[in-house]
Amino acid sequence: MRKILLASCFGAAALFTAGYAVANDELAKLSADPNQWVMPTQNYANTRYSELKQINTENVRKIAPVWTFSTGVLRGHEGSPLVIGDVMYVHAPFPNTVFALDLNNDGKILWKYEPKQDPNVIPVMCCDTVNRGLSYADGKIFLHQADTTLVALDAKTGAVVWSVKDGDPSKGATGTDAPFVFKDKVFIGVSGGEFGVRSWVSAYNIKDGKLAWRGYSEGPDSDTLIDPAKTTSLGKPVGPNSSESTWQGDQWKIGGGATWGWYSYDPALNLVYYGSGNPSTWNPVQRPGDNRWSMSIWARDLDTGAVKWIYQMTPHDEWDFDGVNEMILTDQTIGGTPRKLLTHFDRNGFGYTLDRATGELLVAEKFDPVVNWATKVDMDKSSKTYGRPLVVDAYSTQHNGEDSNSKGICPAALGTKDEQPAAYSPDTQLFYVPTNHVCMDYEPYKVSYTAGQAYVGAAVAMYPPKGDTNMGNFIAWDGKTGKIVWSNKEEFSAWGGALATAGGVVFYGTLEGYLKAVDAKTGKELYKFKTPSGIIGNVMTYEHGGKQYVAVLSGVGGWAGIGLAAGLLQPENAAAWHDAVDQGKLPTKDKTVDTAGLGAVGGYAGLASYTSLGGTLTVFALPSQ
Repeated sequence: MRKILLASCFGAAALFTAGYAVANDELAKLSADPNQWVMPTQNYANTRYSELKQINTENVRKIAPVWTFSTGVLRGHEGSPLVIGDVMYVHAPFPNTVFALDLNNDGKILWKYEPKQDPNVIPVMCCDTVNRGLSYADGKIFLHQADTTLVALDAKTGAVVWSVKDGDPSKGATGTDAPFVFKDKVFIGVSGGEFGVRSWVSAYNIKDGKLAWRGYSEGPDSDTLIDPAKTTSLGKPVGPNSSESTWQGDQWKIGGGATWGWYSYDPALNLVYYGSGNPSTWNPVQRPGDNRWSMSIWARDLDTGAVKWIYQMTPHDEWDFDGVNEMILTDQTIGGTPRKLLTHFDRNGFGYTLDRATGELLVAEKFDPVVNWATKVDMDKSSKTYGRPLVVDAYSTQHNGEDSNSKGICPAALGTKDEQPAAYSPDTQLFYVPTNHVCMDYEPYKVSYTAGQAYVGAAVAMYPPKGDTNMGNFIAWDGKTGKIVWSNKEEFSAWGGALATAGGVVFYGTLEGYLKAVDAKTGKELYKFKTPSGIIGNVMTYEHGGKQYVAVLSGVGGWAGIGLAAGLLQPENAAAWHDAVDQGKLPTKDKTVDTAGLGAVGGYAGLASYTSLGGTLTVFALPSQ
């Protein structure tokens, strides 16, 4: 068995180094070194797995904070630092400060970059002023600023090498995602689905910042870079005009489909994978049709942007189930057949496994049993509804038209999992998924589009599923069978990204602020520590001076923590909501509390009893011998 697991591990490593000769050689070499953390999700495959094992199941209980660093910024701290050689690079929310810290000198600040941005960008940032991290290549640190500026900084000095503006914040476009470097290009997406931004992904040359190509989520084939004869969906050519024909009139021009999530890359196939988000507006009555290609998984050629295959998970989205979550690439055997796999945990509550070379759908199962808006995804290839979720009419948000409140929909709009990335361990061949265990009431209403103004058109109230008080679970998932292997309850959403290690330990963070360590095989909790603020950042690890460290950013915020981050939550409302949760009396009668912050303020009001604003990096290690 050990030989099989080692073969699986080394096979995966070989897969993502085979194409390095034609990719960025320096970056490839650095990413293969487990002592460093040179990409937002650790590697091209987004596995968030580290081969470091100095910290293991036997000794993790002994780890403790060894140093901390304050970013000086409040609001939500998503993403994680980079470690390249002896330097750690730390980012912050708006104004998107970047720090270079000397690991040889107690984290001394080597340089600091603080961009000067128009504060008017803040009101058009949908769900807090977050930023999901940095990337490195060619001696440069890449930052995607809130105002959509992509900037390349000299890694040694912090000086600006080049910068380019990707979008227009006055029309609702903002930058919240981490850049990703694959081969000779740096990739960024755009936020703005709640402002009617027709979204895109941009590929810039890392040398000079020139735009190589841009692919839109909706519109003519020439804009989406879809070839009607060659691009496939579920094994069939999509045909001409596959996007425009699924929108009424010119609605695709304000169609959303934001691209602010995580990107992955297979060098052997030369394909980049990512997801597109919700269509605009949230009111489904105003946009009849499948609204392609929002809510989709994309596979694009890195060099040209041409779409090889595409799969829409939630046609005609009625619930804001953004499809932007990470695509995790693994090589495994299903049914006796070796496969190049892509696994994706969608906001809609289904965990998908596809063949990443062809786009064939292999698995689609609920990763929280309470998901009720659809009975299943139709897996019958002979069916007219093959690959589509079978929607339950009672939980449709448009079956009674506008101003009709559909109640008890699971999951809530923030999904069974939002942007918090999962991890995969080749040792257990399991995925470790931080999840939300939340339901909602959803009331659409008519809304008109004005550039730069919110284009939502729905009031949402969130709360735990009936009979439960926990709002999160941390699960282990078998992607080959679509089954939960084990599950740990969390009082609030597990909103911190997971990390799996060769030491058999999986780390993640909670909204109350706990860093937790669990046994990868059993889920047994081995360690927890309360950090200064709620964790929506992603745990990372590195080795320096022969010692393994684990680090995480804390700073409550993001969508789930927007009530605290933006000052929308009053202490008396928090106390009332917390009491209501304890007594099973949900939702509250105060609709302004229930629905504020796109529904999250009421749902997460109890957070105010556990944590407060902050912005701190906490670094852990075993005690010195």
